Amino acid sequence: MTSRIPFYLSVLMLIAAGILLSVFRHQHYGVPYLPGDTRQVWDVEARIEFTALDKPVKISLAIPDTQHGFTRTSRSSSSPGYGVSYIKSESGDRAEWTVRDAKGPQTIYYKTQFLVDPQSRFTAEAPTGKIKKPTFDGPTEAAATALIARANRLSADDTTFTRELIKFINDNESQNAALLLNSMSKVEAIHQLLSYANVPNKMVGVIQLEDGRRRQQLQQMNEVWNGSEWILFNPDTVNQDIQPNLLVWDESNVSLLDVIGGQNSQVHFSMIEQKISPQTATQDKVEADGLLNLSIHSLPLEEQAMFKTIMLIPIGALIVVFLRVIIGLKTSGTFMPVLIAVAFVQTQLLTGILGFLLIVGTGLIIRSYLSKLNLLLVARISAVIIAVIMIIALFTVLAFKLGLTEGLTITFFPMIILSWTVERMSILWEEEGAKEVLIQGGGSLFTAVIVYLGMTNPYIQHLTFNFIGVQLIVLACILMLGTYTGYRLTELRRFKPLTED
Repeated sequence: MTSRIPFYLSVLMLIAAGILLSVFRHQHYGVPYLPGDTRQVWDVEARIEFTALDKPVKISLAIPDTQHGFTRTSRSSSSPGYGVSYIKSESGDRAEWTVRDAKGPQTIYYKTQFLVDPQSRFTAEAPTGKIKKPTFDGPTEAAATALIARANRLSADDTTFTRELIKFINDNESQNAALLLNSMSKVEAIHQLLSYANVPNKMVGVIQLEDGRRRQQLQQMNEVWNGSEWILFNPDTVNQDIQPNLLVWDESNVSLLDVIGGQNSQVHFSMIEQKISPQTATQDKVEADGLLNLSIHSLPLEEQAMFKTIMLIPIGALIVVFLRVIIGLKTSGTFMPVLIAVAFVQTQLLTGILGFLLIVGTGLIIRSYLSKLNLLLVARISAVIIAVIMIIALFTVLAFKLGLTEGLTITFFPMIILSWTVERMSILWEEEGAKEVLIQGGGSLFTAVIVYLGMTNPYIQHLTFNFIGVQLIVLACILMLGTYTGYRLTELRRFKPLTED
């Protein structure tokens, strides 16, 4: 007797692989498990204004890239007459605009789009080089040394050390903090103190993402390296619960904007929030990150639309296997109900049922006449196919003339399958009688309706289209159902008299 252990191991491997692929899609691509969810996207625009001095102009703007919590999906520039380039420098990404000659007021726009993405593919760059230790005058150095010594006693690492320094800087009763703030801002004071204490840090420009906000200025904050990532600190608040929707725009620690050949330059930021579908968000993330996306989303949209229906067929096959193997329902053909259900998806249920009954009923009448001619099988099937095509064409024209636009969708029925259905039912009529035709025909139609309800369920459509691993789980279930050798539920009626006796 052949061992079933390898079979059951294969089924378990299929289920495990399907679950792992689905979890991977959810974790790394951000695809939600349930339909109807939306993803948040921010369109941010930087507006650069300056006055050109009638000479060659070069503008350099620090621009953000993918970072923790955000994936940059696109960027563009509107600068008529200017050449634009995106370059990577030691201080970070920058956008450069150049022109040979410009005069008077100038305006340049830079637009970027960020997807709110907790699974953003971002690797923090560790600080390099020695920390440049600042110099203070006598009283200021004494105040800085006192603040650093006090914060050092109350902290355990660089992160908590920074937090304590911010508390002391915001203490209105601290004379040492007041002495430092006489000559510098809070963010500069924190930066100087951290550098003096040999803590890797930098000043960054941050914008608060607010829907519909216009002409916003950058807010300066501090970032501290904790050994694995940069931690953001707001020097103006003692409570270090960083607000959500903070986008670090300028990480250069050098300058936000450099203008050569112009004066009176300034930068303002505007932003707007959008909601997009998970499918669009996944596609944008794949294109932005250059991920190896072995999914339907990597195909052109036309092919995606085609596969959206094709990926539902395994669900229909699972339903048919369950109804035939467990329930014991009889159908005309094994998977003919699945193809009929696919046609129902296109025609809608009521129109599809009426069209199916009209085509098959008329086809049976024509087939009964052909059986009297004693034709060969190939010729008879070919004649039935032509008859089915003519029936579909006739019903479609009649529906159009009568103003029944729903009847035009009857052309979605698979003609070859309908022809074989007519042939099988005709032979069954001759061999088993009309009752068996009604049983199998009704079973096929009932199965097609159940499959249609499964295929049009929004949760099933979402899972099959977005998670390829679901197909492996369906395959495993079908294989398990294939091992069932017990009684069908409909067969239990045969043994009811035995229980009564």
